[in-house]
Amino acid sequence: MRIASFLPSATEILFAIGAGEDVCAVTFECDYPQAAQGKPQVVFSHLPPGLAPAAIDAIVSAEGAKGSSLYFVDLPRLESLQPDLIVLQDLCRVCAIDSPTLARDMAHLPTSPRVISLSAHSLAGVFDEILLLGEATGHSIQAQRLVAQLEVRMNRVRSGPQPPRPPRVLCLEWLDPLFQGGHWIPEMVGLAGGVAVLATAGEKSVRITWEQVAAKDPEIVVLMPCGYHLRETVAQFQSLQLTPAWAGMTAVRRGEVYAVDGTAYFSRPGPRLVDGLEILRSVVTGDGFGELPSESVVRMS
Repeated sequence: MRIASFLPSATEILFAIGAGEDVCAVTFECDYPQAAQGKPQVVFSHLPPGLAPAAIDAIVSAEGAKGSSLYFVDLPRLESLQPDLIVLQDLCRVCAIDSPTLARDMAHLPTSPRVISLSAHSLAGVFDEILLLGEATGHSIQAQRLVAQLEVRMNRVRSGPQPPRPPRVLCLEWLDPLFQGGHWIPEMVGLAGGVAVLATAGEKSVRITWEQVAAKDPEIVVLMPCGYHLRETVAQFQSLQLTPAWAGMTAVRRGEVYAVDGTAYFSRPGPRLVDGLEILRSVVTGDGFGELPSESVVRMS
């Protein structure tokens, strides 16, 4: 089987269930595992490199209003690779190729590949899609084993020590402008022992204001901008123009502001979300930081 993955989380899942050798095409963002970096790239972005978050948001909003996509497929290269299966997503319009363009491109492929579209909004949904890809690629046993391992770790967090009172936790998926963390993030906060503010489990991320943040007065703030690794997040936050009310917020006064590697552990609906859950547990409980992956979290204040 020859598999083309149109999103990084699918690439991670495919390698994790033992189908990595069958992956014949990936996106320019597929950087994990390392073996994926050597695969032919067929999906790219129209965004120029080096843009500030506010500029990216403006372009995303403008393109979204027109029904356009920021991503495109190198169709001649994809045709030459002759995939039998294409895995893409229907979760986030910002990160997806628009449907009319995709339908037009797929119609030109001589192999008539099967297309699987992923759209999980929860941890259980992610686990189900791991099993789906296992079945589709002939790696059901490996997929079942992986999900079982992830569920054990998730249940360990759920049944572990909890704070006496669940703290108010604000997860920020974008910093300029502010967006809260949606989809599976509120669920992860709850499992870790906190209460996600300005967010509802299973719902998409939406724009929020500094006034809303100040009104909720979070006790913990986690910076996890989508598409950015830890060092980039730290630099981005340090250049951010904060509201005057920032210094008076409980999280800031208590030194409970954290930056995490959003790209690796929170943005991508794949196996490493459970690593993200364990990171949140440490943030919420103040314990177990030494057991976390390196370059995964840093305390900002």
